[in-house]
Amino acid sequence: MYFIGSVVGTLSFGILADKIGRLPILVLSNCAALLGNGATIFSTSVPSFCICRFISGLATDSNFVMMYILVMEYIRPSMRTFGLNICIGIFYCLGSIVTPWIAVAVGNWKVFLMVTSLPIAIIPGFYFILPESVHWLISKGDVEGAINCFRRVAIFNKRNLDEQTIREFRIKYANQSNGCEKKSQSNLFDLFKTPRLRRNTFILFFKSMVITLCYDCISRNVEGLGLSPFILFSLSATAIFPACLVLWALQDKIGRKAMASSSLLISGIFTTCTGIVLAYQKGAATMSTSLLATLAVIGRFGVTVAYNSSAQYATELIPTSVRAQGVSAVHVAGYAVTFFSTFILYLAHYFKPLPALILGGLSLAGAVLCLFLPE
Repeated sequence: MYFIGSVVGTLSFGILADKIGRLPILVLSNCAALLGNGATIFSTSVPSFCICRFISGLATDSNFVMMYILVMEYIRPSMRTFGLNICIGIFYCLGSIVTPWIAVAVGNWKVFLMVTSLPIAIIPGFYFILPESVHWLISKGDVEGAINCFRRVAIFNKRNLDEQTIREFRIKYANQSNGCEKKSQSNLFDLFKTPRLRRNTFILFFKSMVITLCYDCISRNVEGLGLSPFILFSLSATAIFPACLVLWALQDKIGRKAMASSSLLISGIFTTCTGIVLAYQKGAATMSTSLLATLAVIGRFGVTVAYNSSAQYATELIPTSVRAQGVSAVHVAGYAVTFFSTFILYLAHYFKPLPALILGGLSLAGAVLCLFLPE
């Protein structure tokens, strides 16, 4: 029900974000997470529990995608890779490292849910602090609204936004306002109207399925490797920040396609090696445990690079007027397939190396698939 909620929520919120703006949907999706998690704590039956998890699922990915799009649409292209990946690298890495130990410290899933949900309560305040996306306002023909947002940013940064610049901006985008009405009526199906857009969209969908499934499974695959799952999850999470640094250093130099393909190739090789070591390990030797942990961390490093690279790539490739719903649809395709991640991991009950071998094979297939995308 949680996964079903994520599919419904990501698509619905994506469509709404292109209609009413990125900022309101950022707040709304986080409120859904707070409501769903809070209600889950007090659920008393399986049906009520499922409904609460569905509500929580509505927020999954939308709360990330809206923030990601807002940041991307304000940062100039030359600083985009740095800005996006440093944000994710620092805060997502810290959150992933700390979360297992919060669970250990509180020792109760209801208290854990409460502790991790309370910080969401500050998100509604973002509505009064953050400016709306200027790209979105321009796509809607609201040039004055875009100028007001730039004024807010300039005041916050203690910079001077001179009237000459504002006049030039107003003249430039006022001339484009005639086409904005048509743009504002754009929808997800417009991504399939022309051969080039259609081809790119289908490839993005399939690539997202492979990368998201591998990312989800490799992140969850922390049991049966000889270490505490809490320790291994934290260890593998340390790969997130270096992965973002590698993206920052290389992505603008070698390109999005090469970055996504090579990182998936690395993840595929090391995840497959994890499966091979599991197949041939004898007992629970310390050396074997250390090797498995190392391979798992490198595997997560590769798939994290691929995941973050693909998120930026899809956001840049999809036109502004349908960006939120387009990116949401791409992410939904990935999340729909992650429904099978727990089943893939369960195959370890029948043959221990099988999940790692399947994930390694999928990563290698994804590496080949990336080569068919345009730069």
